[in-house]
Amino acid sequence: MKKADVKIGGEYFATVTNKKVTVRIDAENRSGGWDATNLSTGKKVRIKTAGRLKGSARATETPATKTRVRKRVAKKTEETTGVEKKLSCVKAALKVLADSGEPMNAQEMIAAMTEAGLWESPGGKTPHATLYSAILRDMKRGDESRFVKTERGRFTARA
Repeated sequence: MKKADVKIGGEYFATVTNKKVTVRIDAENRSGGWDATNLSTGKKVRIKTAGRLKGSARATETPATKTRVRKRVAKKTEETTGVEKKLSCVKAALKVLADSGEPMNAQEMIAAMTEAGLWESPGGKTPHATLYSAILRDMKRGDESRFVKTERGRFTARA
């Protein structure tokens, strides 16, 4: 915006403390710039340059430029779509451990999950390491953990 375009008493969008706010120009400041009032807070501010002003606030409030309210869209659920939701890696590992009944390590669980079609790696190079890490994080919950460590690197599902 240019200095000549600024009118005393006009309302403009301005950048004040890195926020776009509406200000009313009250008077010209004797040191240069303008004294203004922030209309959202009511505080007095000084606009030093016309570059801080982003345009007239009154001219831009036409119905065509008002912000639109987004409509809420209901999320598709298993009942509405008819498609079964995929299991997570940890839930598939729990299912494999519960079905087998014997302790397994992470690589054996990954192999069993892919054979059964419960879970497939989305392209990672070390899904067994990711599963092992997730199991260890789950075990930090103590008695609430879904896994039990039977020996070094082998786990079973908590009964």
